[in-house]
Amino acid sequence: MANSKSWQKIFKDYKILNHNFNKVPFLLSATQIKRACQLFKETSEKEVRILCKQDSRESRPNIFIENSLFLLPVKNGYYNIIKGEGYIDIPEIKKEVVIYSSKLDFQLDTTKIGNSEMQHLDYAYAASLIRTFMDDPSLVLTIRGRKFTPTFEFMVGKQLIKVASVQTEVDAGYEGKEQIVLIEAKNFDATNIIIRQLYYPFRQWQEHSKKKVITLFFDKAHDEDVYSIWQFEFPEPKNYNSIRLVKSGKFRIIE
Repeated sequence: MANSKSWQKIFKDYKILNHNFNKVPFLLSATQIKRACQLFKETSEKEVRILCKQDSRESRPNIFIENSLFLLPVKNGYYNIIKGEGYIDIPEIKKEVVIYSSKLDFQLDTTKIGNSEMQHLDYAYAASLIRTFMDDPSLVLTIRGRKFTPTFEFMVGKQLIKVASVQTEVDAGYEGKEQIVLIEAKNFDATNIIIRQLYYPFRQWQEHSKKKVITLFFDKAHDEDVYSIWQFEFPEPKNYNSIRLVKSGKFRIIE
């Protein structure tokens, strides 16, 4: 498993498995990670950003998987190692593909060049698929790129997590008259993702607006022009694991 050798040393150096995770998460700094891994040769074995990128269950190092642990950034240069379920399954959509007619009255040429998450999402928005899925014709693009969270806290099981000024990124955010819709987009068949990618932006924009904040996961199939959308919600905003699926659908856009 990726980075397992580095994390074995980090856990050993700081006796992390001796920690009582039932009380509080283990606080680990980027400085500690660098110190533990300074003698490794490969960049992937000592670069903090690479070591701490664990966006799916399978991308975690073995020591995390074996001990039911996951990692969350909590402020600049600091991470919490937490015992519990950090990920959400992206369920297969078994419903038939819906043929969706673009609301544009002309064909787009530029959207067919390349194969990036952003361009597929932009095409779905230009065709008004996002507005139609959300039943909200007022949605306009207002959020894109990296921003820093305000201070907030939440629970994972009985563990209290405090977050302050963590960098987040949404692939697109749309504001309408009554709601804000945030989208995490992937360009591969993801079976699970870390909840943080939906939860942190949700909490971030909830702090900035009194409008309802909606989180969507968006995926474009590799081998065909099928766009899949899942809507998730957090009925208990301060409970990281309260995430649940609201609705989903698969669409083929016809110009």
